[in-house]
Amino acid sequence: MEKDAKIYIAGHRGMVGSAIYRKLLSEGYTNFVVRTSAELDLRNQEAVCTFFEEEKPDYVFLAAAKVGGIMANNTYRAEFLLDNLQIQNNVIDSAHRTGVKKLMFLGSSCIYPKMAPQPLKEEYLLTGVLEPTNEPYAIAKITGIKMCEAYRSQYGSNFISVMPTNLYGPNDNYDLANSHVLPAMIRKFHEAKVNGNPFVELWGTGSPRREFLHADDLAEACCFLMENYNEPELINIGVGDDLTIKALAELIQKVVGYEGSIHWNTEKPDGTPRKLMDVSKLHGLGWKHKIDIETGIKATYQDFLSKMEAYAV
Repeated sequence: MEKDAKIYIAGHRGMVGSAIYRKLLSEGYTNFVVRTSAELDLRNQEAVCTFFEEEKPDYVFLAAAKVGGIMANNTYRAEFLLDNLQIQNNVIDSAHRTGVKKLMFLGSSCIYPKMAPQPLKEEYLLTGVLEPTNEPYAIAKITGIKMCEAYRSQYGSNFISVMPTNLYGPNDNYDLANSHVLPAMIRKFHEAKVNGNPFVELWGTGSPRREFLHADDLAEACCFLMENYNEPELINIGVGDDLTIKALAELIQKVVGYEGSIHWNTEKPDGTPRKLMDVSKLHGLGWKHKIDIETGIKATYQDFLSKMEAYAV
């Protein structure tokens, strides 16, 4: 990307978009075009078309999405499917129509089949049944991947798709109703510590294994791939290592300094048994993550503490 190129980051205030924004600023890019969701509803086709016609960005990072944890995904199935389809369709098509030089679509590791072999290779897409609790979101993301492939095939558009593993970091969502597992645990352990609760209840058995990537590492990978990857096939972004949810809980408990116990509610769902990304393709291009999980959790807890007034106990 040229240093003076106009760059549109869709979802620039979210965890992923804000991390990409920070990374690009640190690299000397200054010509950004951004809009809040109040200023531009990406679900509105006419509004998105007008925005692209007026601004004509050179490069697009499509990080905007309706996201949430197991509870939100399973409860608001229609919204997770419809909203994400509308966002993707409008941005990808408008990018094509206005001659965007390159677009990066950010997907999710949930696109892979529930019982796919581990670690998850890019070619496992569409080879089996999805995890039921987040199937609508996964289907929307798979559609985004296929849209990028189709526009590349039919029109020659340089649209690429990247699949991040589970993410965490600054500007994460700590709302217990719709947050992901790591930020939800940070809040639960913190509130239990503040209130002197004797135990914290967590969902499932604690046995599923998950991989976690810090948002700043993701942003660095995205910028690296925007410069160095131009292939039609999707590419995984992860760390190539995982841990059990139980081990994650104990690590967060340690970082927060909570001295009570953990009660596992085994009547609640575990979700996919394991989601470890095969990142050999990414490593082969010369990029690897830098932030280890404990260091990242410590920084994320400090981010939570800075925002805790918005999450009053």
